[in-house]
This record gives sequence, structure tokens and C-alpha cells, in this order.
Amino acid sequence: MSEITWGLWKLLLEGVWITVQLTIFSSALAAVVALVVGLARAHRLWIVRFISGAYFEIFRGTSALILMFWIFFVLPLGFGWQLVPMWAATLALGLTYGAYGSEVVRGAVQAVAPAQREAGIALSFTPAQQLRKIILPQAWPEMIPPFNNLLIELLKGTALVSIMGVADIAFGASLVRNATGQSAPVYTVILVMYFVLAFVLTRGMRVLERQAKAGIGQRPEKTGGVVSKLGLSRRNAVSANAGGES
Repeated sequence: MSEITWGLWKLLLEGVWITVQLTIFSSALAAVVALVVGLARAHRLWIVRFISGAYFEIFRGTSALILMFWIFFVLPLGFGWQLVPMWAATLALGLTYGAYGSEVVRGAVQAVAPAQREAGIALSFTPAQQLRKIILPQAWPEMIPPFNNLLIELLKGTALVSIMGVADIAFGASLVRNATGQSAPVYTVILVMYFVLAFVLTRGMRVLERQAKAGIGQRPEKTGGVVSKLGLSRRNAVSANAGGES
């Protein structure tokens, strides 16, 4: 491998760090947006539900890529200042995936049993105390699995920023391919990179889910491998047959 080629591969590795930063910043913004909009959509005042619902419908129905272009090219015309591509992409991804996440928050909050809310009222909790001490602790474990899916989608969605010249994994791969003329190894490598990043995120979210369930007294589910599941199914079948014969 020549020195120039190694330098390009190093650029690809540096793109991993850009992708990680984009994922962290965008997911942090998306989490805040999802929590605020999701709770607003479950609010008792109709005007709050209407405004938050309008936000959800607008950002769910728009393209993240077009929103990036709009923030980067159109927004400066009205305000006289322009975000760098990195932050324009972060804002677009955070607002878009925050809208998706708000539906997760709304559904998890409304899934909490009404008796739990009544218990908070009986204890003279304010609405804020009910939310903080009763509702959110029970809704949070139910949010994590769908949030995990959205986080993986967000990770893959960061590849859109390469169109704006942000030096992420996809942008670095394009440079390496143009310099070396090798498509198969380059795109195979970035496939593996995205898979590894997604796998690490998934394992981290599963740990977070177990901790969240343990915090409210739920026993974490023991997820065995395929062999153990087949063995369990076989034992259940044998037990059923034995019960039928007796």
C-alpha cells in the first residue's frame, strides 16, 4: 500500500470519528426534542397538543436531506448568518429524528396505568412530581427498544452529510475510491464499520434497558442464544406430550 493510499485510508478512519460526533450531537438534540414534544402531545391542554402535533406532522413528512439544504442555504437569507455544514446537519437530523422519537415518548407515557396517576394524586403530588417520580420511571424502560431502532437509523442517516462535504465515513470512502479505483474493498470496509458502530450502540442500549428495568423492580429478561431457545422449545414440547399421555 503506497503512502498516498495509506493517507486516504487514514482519512477514512478519521471519518469514523466525524460520524460518531454527528451521531452523539444529533441524538442528544433528538432526545430533548422527543421528550418535550412527546410530553406536549400528551398534555391536557388542546393548544399544546395542537402545536406539538403540528411539529410532529411537519418534520415527519419532510426529507432530512432537504431540511439540511434548507437550513444551510435558505435560513441564512432570513437571518444573515450561516451554520457550518456539520452543525446544519446536526440540527436537521436532531429535529427530524426527534419528531419520530416524540411518538415513542407519547405512547410510553400514555401506556402507564391510570391507577399509577391516581396514586400520585392521592399522595398530593403535583403534575411535575407525578411525571418525575411515577410516570417517567415506568415509561422509560418501554422507550429504550424503539429508541434503539431510531438511534441505529440516525447513525445510518449521518451518511447524508457527505453530500454537503462533511468528512464522515461515506465522504472518506468516496475519496478513497476515487484515488484507488477500488470499489469493492472500500465499500465493504465501510459496511463493516457501520455494522460495528450499530452493534456497539445496540449492546449499550440493552445494558441501559436492563438497568432501567432493575430501577423499577423488574427482572431483566435473560436472552439466551438460538441453541438455548431451541432447547427450551424442545423441553416445552416434551412436557406437553407427557401431559397429554398422562
